[in-house]
Amino acid sequence: MSYTVGEMAKKLGVAPSTLRYYDKEGLLPSIERSEGGARLFRDSDYGLLKIIECLKATGMQLKDIREFVKLTLEGDGSIEARLRLFQSQKAVVEAQMRRLQETLDIVNYKCWYYETAREHGTTEAPDNMPDAEIPEELRPVRARLKNSV
Repeated sequence: MSYTVGEMAKKLGVAPSTLRYYDKEGLLPSIERSEGGARLFRDSDYGLLKIIECLKATGMQLKDIREFVKLTLEGDGSIEARLRLFQSQKAVVEAQMRRLQETLDIVNYKCWYYETAREHGTTEAPDNMPDAEIPEELRPVRARLKNSV
């Protein structure tokens, strides 16, 4: 089955201009064109587009995504290179997730902090609370925040 740019964009949840941009940047080497020159996407293009979106979401630059697409065109001889590329991006995503978890931990601590302050009518309550009275999972966050000043 063939899809127009608009139909495929809707399927992916992206703007049609995104797909046109990917094509202009050489990320979609197998896109067919209608007699009038319109891009025609196939079901098989959907998988590549999902991978491109995934790699973009990891922060990978377009030149590196273009290299991945080139490697896929080389066939099985590039399996090792493609594996290394994804292993590298996996490490990038894991580092992003650690940073996000640290951020979430701080946000959770501050929610608890201000909920406690609201209950007591002052920020002095959570500030002066002994560690034993703070939820266990928030103690390391409090310690990190106090030590970072």
